[in-house]
Amino acid sequence: MSEVLEHPFKPIVFKNTQTLILGSFPSIQSFEKNFYYAHPRNQFWKILENITTYPVINRDQKIWLLKESKLGLWDMVKVCSRDNSLDSSLENEEVNDLVTFLEDHPSITKLAFTGKKAETLFKIHFPQLSIETVYLPSPSAAYAKMTFEQKVAEYKKQLGYS
Repeated sequence: MSEVLEHPFKPIVFKNTQTLILGSFPSIQSFEKNFYYAHPRNQFWKILENITTYPVINRDQKIWLLKESKLGLWDMVKVCSRDNSLDSSLENEEVNDLVTFLEDHPSITKLAFTGKKAETLFKIHFPQLSIETVYLPSPSAAYAKMTFEQKVAEYKKQLGYS
């Protein structure tokens, strides 16, 4: 039986945020640690550390990296049911209100999706939004079609660091 879950934390966004990075929904470990991309094998923070050269040893450093890099962080799904942390297990998704969020944060000019699920949900629910969008390969260690170095290169390119 799938458990109905509500997103456990707020978006991380600043007055000068230009790119909002959107995942699908926090993993079970992220729920437990109450922070984005908290699974120890998830490569998200290591990728950002690699392209920005800012350290990511603790939560404060991660937030500082986002602020200094004009990046924001949120997820597409507000409420869903699931059996595990895989995007493929998400069901009955209710998406966050991106329209209002973007109206409230006019400095955001680009959305970057960390996986196909987030990108697909955006295309289904927000076809009317005209904002630049880019696809970032999933930082999950389960996504093994690309090496860490290939993911870093793609994040650099799509986030404007190359």
